[in-house]
Amino acid sequence: MKFVDYSKIFIKSGDGGPGHVSFRKEKFVPKGGPDGGNGGKGGNVVFKVDPHMNTLLDFRYKKHFNAENGKPGGKARKTGKSGKDIIIRVPGGTILKNVETDEIICDLTEAGEEFIAAKGGIGGRGNAEFTTATNQAPRYADPGRPGVEMEVLLEMKLIADVGLVGFPNAGKSTLISVISAAKPKIADYPFTTLVPNLGIVKIDYTKNFTVADIPGLIEGAAEGKGLGIQFLRHVERTRALVFLVDCWSETPVEDYETLLNELVKYNPDMARKQRIICITKTDTIDKDSLEKLQDELDFSNTDAKVLFISSVAGIGLENLKNSIWSILEKTDKEN
Repeated sequence: MKFVDYSKIFIKSGDGGPGHVSFRKEKFVPKGGPDGGNGGKGGNVVFKVDPHMNTLLDFRYKKHFNAENGKPGGKARKTGKSGKDIIIRVPGGTILKNVETDEIICDLTEAGEEFIAAKGGIGGRGNAEFTTATNQAPRYADPGRPGVEMEVLLEMKLIADVGLVGFPNAGKSTLISVISAAKPKIADYPFTTLVPNLGIVKIDYTKNFTVADIPGLIEGAAEGKGLGIQFLRHVERTRALVFLVDCWSETPVEDYETLLNELVKYNPDMARKQRIICITKTDTIDKDSLEKLQDELDFSNTDAKVLFISSVAGIGLENLKNSIWSILEKTDKEN
């Protein structure tokens, strides 16, 4: 299934039904009073989280969503039937924005959660409602209020505990494929990952967490270079970040700082997230070179934990998973 995390749609709630103008006509009541009923209420536009959805693909093909209009009022003070609501199903993690004002309407995260984005118009009053002491036979009624219409931006952000961040080909996809059941495309060239991947990592029967792997970043990602800006939103919700740096990099410390800088430029809140730095692919260098690398690397200007791992050889992965779990437990207690 194609991954789509961004779409614009048009929504309109139902118009209120018009009130009715009529008078009682009974055999033994020659001058019956007004008995026109009120119009029915227009239907609402309701967004609902569907746990079985994981993309906004459906909104590529359908752009207009209209709730039903309320029915007109009838004789004998009969109120018109209310219009049916329209239920728009979205994946968890979907943010709704008003395109015109750029205002966030709501943020839907929980399975089954519902939100009324546009309320239906109120039905118009029938002529029976306008009767007064001085006007016993009103011959007019309200038309009913129009529904609300707007263009809405749907923006999906993955809901994950941990985000994997790194330059292209740093080993993110390999890592998530080894520590979880996720099966992303893996190859030895940049930008193999073109869409975010989500995996569940199990520590034991009672402990697990979710990991999001986004396409590799490059310097300038926050300004739109490469694929990064398109997917940076998917690590905004995470509680922790794991930075992957290739052990063959000539400037591993600078790589980490560049990656962190891109995240912070995109969203300053990223600087407050707990972080782990993983030096990857350590199975591809000899023992002496690895020891030299461990001695020379200087991450003293960060409080992030530094680990040396190999996803292919399984080196350091248990330590990484347990370190992530410790961070998540700490953030749970703090919150």
